[in-house]
Amino acid sequence: MSATLGVLLRRVQPDWSILVLERLDGLGLESSSAWNNAGTGHAGLCEFNYTPLGAGGSIDVSGAIAVNEQFQLSRQLWARLVEEGTLGDPAGFIRSVPHFGFGHGAAGVEHLRLRHEALRGHPLFGGLEFTRDRQVMAEWLPLMFGGRPGGGDVAVCRTRGGTDVDYGVLTRRLFAALARDGVEVRSGHEVRSLSRDDRSWRLRVRDLAGARDYGVRGSFVFLGAGGGTLPLLQSAGVPETKGYGGFPISGRFLRTDRPELVARHHAKVYSHAEPGAPSLSVPHLDTRVVDGRAYLMFGPFAAFSPRFLKRGRLTDLPRSVTRRNAGTLVGAARDNLGLLRYLVGQLTQTESGRLRALRRFVPDARPEDWEVVTAGQRVQVVKRVAGRGSIAGFGTEVVTSAHGGLAALLGASPGASASVAIMLDVLERGFPDRLPGWRPALRTLVPAYGTPLADRPELLAEITGRSAAALGLEDGAAG
Repeated sequence: MSATLGVLLRRVQPDWSILVLERLDGLGLESSSAWNNAGTGHAGLCEFNYTPLGAGGSIDVSGAIAVNEQFQLSRQLWARLVEEGTLGDPAGFIRSVPHFGFGHGAAGVEHLRLRHEALRGHPLFGGLEFTRDRQVMAEWLPLMFGGRPGGGDVAVCRTRGGTDVDYGVLTRRLFAALARDGVEVRSGHEVRSLSRDDRSWRLRVRDLAGARDYGVRGSFVFLGAGGGTLPLLQSAGVPETKGYGGFPISGRFLRTDRPELVARHHAKVYSHAEPGAPSLSVPHLDTRVVDGRAYLMFGPFAAFSPRFLKRGRLTDLPRSVTRRNAGTLVGAARDNLGLLRYLVGQLTQTESGRLRALRRFVPDARPEDWEVVTAGQRVQVVKRVAGRGSIAGFGTEVVTSAHGGLAALLGASPGASASVAIMLDVLERGFPDRLPGWRPALRTLVPAYGTPLADRPELLAEITGRSAAALGLEDGAAG
């Protein structure tokens, strides 16, 4: 997110001074790191949670359409930067990997069928293929269906043009481009506190290598610190977040690099959450390519740590509880007992339990072929809604200050696929007076900015074809 915002700001206002502060010794090592997120180019192509079922068999596809539109903006920016020679060989951070929805059980298969029926005629989702034919499924997904026993209600829906993205590599390349363009990037520098005076924001920064503190002033501050954002907002006393709390969420995955398994699965396969489980928990079996090496990853399985960052402090959670948010946190816990029971069940899950979940996807999976890895750390926003403590969904939330000059990113899902759309929103909210003058430069980078592609099929075909060619993707990557 921060790298994307820096690129956009540098293009629209090249005379501004920009400083990037990163607490770790390297860039893109927390939420953006390849092993700390799913690496999916989320475009609503296969994820059940973007198309919830309503009463009477109705299905709401607005979420899938919205996230697809957002991903198109990201593709356009990345493609434009590749065309300019800014990001290097795109094969280092993005590649075509088909996306699949996997329905099992009568209810899951019917959900998948309704989803396919509702989306297949939409311009953003052309090319969706639905089947219940076991032989076809075995051809598409040999690891999952090549030796699957008969019986059981199953179906899959395929989109050939999905993507696998290494957001860590992408982040580092974006920051490298900013550094070449005169932006100062300091790693190993941690922002300890944030405050406001009459003219600007003041940051107290610790140089971790030199063990010294120093001050920085800025007219605009963006907090893209993942789980580290909430404590900084609390230190600044931002009125909009005085009652906010945070609940840390971690996860584990099963991973394998066995060549005989990787060779039989070139896909990202998303299924539906189990009854009572949150949408954040939808199981998926993914092809991943990290540092040029292919893996398979299955999960997620919930885990817990009081840290707000994977490389955070054990005191992060207790230090975040204040008089203003304690009641909000207690109320949210009381109203989400089902979620808490789910988390407790996940925390006590055994190796055999994880293997049973994997075998729903890979019936002949062997425990010796897979290892457990811990993914990234997220912080779920907890705030008051209608006077009650509430978990505010599992997506991304942008907070701006009434004082001006401050934007912050919160949420359990950092939304890397939607980073360009979210950072354009930050520009709109943070610089409303300047935006009219910036639009021509923004549209040079992101041609469809401000234009819903779903309403312009010819423009959609032109733009997706161009971005696919620049990024080396299948031409149908939009759908």
